[in-house]
Amino acid sequence: MALALFDSKQSIQRPFTPENPETVTLYVCGPTVYNRIHIGNGRAAVVFDLLYRTLRRHYPVVRYARNFTDVDDKINAAAAAEGISIGELTERYAAAYDEDVAALGTLEPTVKPRATEHIGEMIAMIESLIASGHAYAAEGHVLFAVTTDAAYGTLARRALEDMIAGARVEVAPYKRHPADFVLWKPSGPELPGWDSPWGRGRPGWHIECSAMIERHLGPRIDIHGGGADLKFPHHENEAAQSRCAHGGQELTNFWVHNGMVNFDGEKMSKSLGNIVTVAELRDRYAGETLRYALLSAHYRSTLAWSEQLLESATAAVDRLYTALRTVDDPALEEVLSEPSDLAALDPAVAAALDDDLATPAALAELHRLAGAVHKAEAGDGQRAAAHRLRQSALALGLLQLPVAAWFTQGGTDGLDDAAIDALIAERQAARAAKDFATADRIRDELLGAGIELEDTPTGPRWRRAR
Repeated sequence: MALALFDSKQSIQRPFTPENPETVTLYVCGPTVYNRIHIGNGRAAVVFDLLYRTLRRHYPVVRYARNFTDVDDKINAAAAAEGISIGELTERYAAAYDEDVAALGTLEPTVKPRATEHIGEMIAMIESLIASGHAYAAEGHVLFAVTTDAAYGTLARRALEDMIAGARVEVAPYKRHPADFVLWKPSGPELPGWDSPWGRGRPGWHIECSAMIERHLGPRIDIHGGGADLKFPHHENEAAQSRCAHGGQELTNFWVHNGMVNFDGEKMSKSLGNIVTVAELRDRYAGETLRYALLSAHYRSTLAWSEQLLESATAAVDRLYTALRTVDDPALEEVLSEPSDLAALDPAVAAALDDDLATPAALAELHRLAGAVHKAEAGDGQRAAAHRLRQSALALGLLQLPVAAWFTQGGTDGLDDAAIDALIAERQAARAAKDFATADRIRDELLGAGIELEDTPTGPRWRRAR
């Protein structure tokens, strides 16, 4: 089945056809690194990781760029509040972001550009916009003149007047039009700044992404992604300045936007103060549990975040690993990040993912495959069923762990693995001696420490309770 994606600009799902089938280009707006990310930010990372994986199944080379915004007024304020340098703050939270999204099972992008490493490209693009009459300098600022772009507003699908009325527009006397947006702004001595033709200053947010895209992926790309909250003004402004800098050529063939995560009926955001960070959640739930929860709803829909969702996701991932645990196959104890055998990928799973990343349908198919593992007779047939389940799950970034690791992972409190194995050996010896009182006492001791035992024909297996 050919891959089809929903294009936010045209508001239709259509077949995906890259400019160059040998090299597909994908750019996703990454974090502004001034704090730990919340699970809503994590959703974007997981959604576009899934798209990246899906593209890699279809095309030989996929260049995936996900940026760090490391110059921003929020960063300036956070660094000042801590009394540290901006570089120290952004380095800390860029590393934290990488750690959090890795825990969610994401692959490394091809390139992770940082805004501060591309100031020269931004200045060059701004100069070209001024030269072509699409931008102007005023009082140390450079602004994009929205009325010079006839296509402005086509991404948000709203008239310019409506966008002004519905947005918080900075009123400034140096603007020719209220909706003109900043490409460059002056910096005082206490703020980060770079020399430019317009004086010492720093870039506006929107120009950063356009410059990084052009540098790493080219003037036109196949897919531009990000959260639905970025559609206006960020992506609208990106599209306008890139279009005008490149003779009217559109920035991207597809705009792909993921829906928001809601908590108690409101969009989760730092400004509302209703966030739960990925780091906090990782203290209580496995990374694959969080990933499953994020994939449980279609990426374009709003995801209602709750403890019930997390408990359901924990049980669901557990059922998938439990199916693999019934199979005697050393290959299931390998760490894998992507399918290594595309021929084993279940066609129904592949079809669901190729249908605009329809993860609810794909997850349902995984549970069907888990049922097939349980029903298969022990031996080659069951091993083949388990292989198909795991290869299909890996297409969603799930079942990456060795099977034993899933059941034995947990907190560092309480008994370690060696102590657990010693108690189980002591219990086995007691059972062999028909000392069932001792065996039951050890079982209860393990259960009290959060260790569940399962006696099987091949011996006892244990897991940490969740």
